[in-house]
Amino acid sequence: MEIILKEDVIGLGYKNDIVNVKSGYGRNYLIPTGKGVIASESAKKQLAEDLKQKAVKLAKIKADAEALAEKLNAVSLTIPTKVSSTGSIYGSVNSLQIADELQKLGFNIDRKIIVVKDVKSVGEYVATVKLHKEVSAQVPFTVIADAAPVVEAAPVVEEAPAQKEEVEFEEPEMADEE
Repeated sequence: MEIILKEDVIGLGYKNDIVNVKSGYGRNYLIPTGKGVIASESAKKQLAEDLKQKAVKLAKIKADAEALAEKLNAVSLTIPTKVSSTGSIYGSVNSLQIADELQKLGFNIDRKIIVVKDVKSVGEYVATVKLHKEVSAQVPFTVIADAAPVVEAAPVVEEAPAQKEEVEFEEPEMADEE
């Protein structure tokens, strides 16, 4: 018996596959649970048409993602952040700051599709934007110190006197206890 699967079935096949199964398995399990339908001629034609339309939609989505990736590859970002005197960042630069900088340039990119490694010091880095399962863009960015750098306050140390003064201690008189 030929069945068109409507969802993935472990050990049998994937969605939209046409598989041969025993009659009892198809009639008693796959069809009643909605996991498959009988592969008649009309069902096969419908499946072919659906796959053709889906392929066109997926090709358009992929083409749009590739066009956006070309635009993003030409972008270079500069991210100002608060930095200590040693050059380390307070906190870190993450996908949220990169998404905000891209937003300022007119790109509406969700921060969840931006992948950034640990950025904890000033320097040049690369972020990966995953636009499609087969398309990603590399966005270089530079982390720089903010215009008003935060300076860590060093504790004030007073100099010790040049000569050591001798201090005499008087011992208190103790009362004899008997």
